[in-house]
Amino acid sequence: MAEKLNKKQDENKYEKALSLYNCEVSDEEVRDAVRKIIAEKVHENDNLEVKKFLMGSVELTTLKTTDSEDSVLAFTERVNQFDEQYPELPHVATICVYPCFAKTVSETLEVDGVEIACVSGSFPSSQALIEVKVAETALAIKDGATEIDIVMPVGKFLSGNYEEVADEISELKNVCGEKKMKVILETGCLKTTANIKKASILSMYAGADYIKTSTGKLEPAATPEAAYVMCQAIKEYYDKTGIQIGFKPAGGLNTVMDAITMYTIVKEVLGEKWLTNQWFRMGTSRLANLLLSEVVGHETKFF
Repeated sequence: MAEKLNKKQDENKYEKALSLYNCEVSDEEVRDAVRKIIAEKVHENDNLEVKKFLMGSVELTTLKTTDSEDSVLAFTERVNQFDEQYPELPHVATICVYPCFAKTVSETLEVDGVEIACVSGSFPSSQALIEVKVAETALAIKDGATEIDIVMPVGKFLSGNYEEVADEISELKNVCGEKKMKVILETGCLKTTANIKKASILSMYAGADYIKTSTGKLEPAATPEAAYVMCQAIKEYYDKTGIQIGFKPAGGLNTVMDAITMYTIVKEVLGEKWLTNQWFRMGTSRLANLLLSEVVGHETKFF
C-alpha cells in the first residue's frame, strides 16, 4: 500500500512539473512562427562572422558501423592538425564517438578546450536494461569522456510513463556527476510539438544539462519546428528556475543555411546569452567542411 502511494506521489510530481508550463502548443502556430523567423531574420545572420562562430559550435561526429580505432585516431588527428593549420579560426567544440573509442580520442586529442562526447545508454534506441546503460556510461567517463549523450526512453514517454522516463534520466545524470549530460529526445518519433515540449521539460526537470533533437539515425531529425519548441521550453525553464540549459540540434543539418537557421532560432527565442560555443552545439559530420569552405572562400574537405 505504501509503495503504491509513493508511486502515485511520484507520478503527481511529474504531472505537477509539466502543469507549470504551457505544453498545449499548436503545430500550426509553431509552423507559422518558424516561417516568420526564417523569412524575416535568417538573412541577417548569413555572414562570415556567424559562420566562423558556427564552426566553433560543431560537435564533430563519427557514429558509423565501420568506425575502428584506426579511423577514430585519424579523425582525432584531423582536429589536432586543424588547430595548427587554421590557428585564426575556432576549433570544433567537441569530438563525438561511441564509448568504446573514448580512450582512443582521449589519448590522441591535443587541443585544449575540445570536449570528448560519447553517445551512451544503448544509443540510438535506448532499449536496454538500466544497469547496462549505467555501466556503459560509467565506462565511457572512466575512459575519458567529458560529456555524455543519452537517448530519452521514447517508448516509455509515448506510453505516458513519465515517472520512469525521469527516473532513468536522473540515474544516468548521477553517474555523470559534474560531466555534462545531453538528453536526445528523438523528436521525429514524438510526432507533435506538444510532445516535444513535454519531453523537453521532463528531461530538464530530471537533470539534463542539454537537450538534443535527434540521434541522426531516424528521419525526420533536426527540424526548425522542433528546435523552436525546444528553445521555447529552455527559455520557460530558465525563467522559472534560473537554470541555463544548452541546446543541440543534430541530424539532418546538411547545409550551411540549415546551421544559420538553427542559429537564428536560438538567437530569436533564447537570446544572446545562448549564443556561445558552450550553450549552443550542433551535432554533425558533414557541416564542418561546408562551413570551412565558405569561411576560406573555396571548397575544402579538411575533415
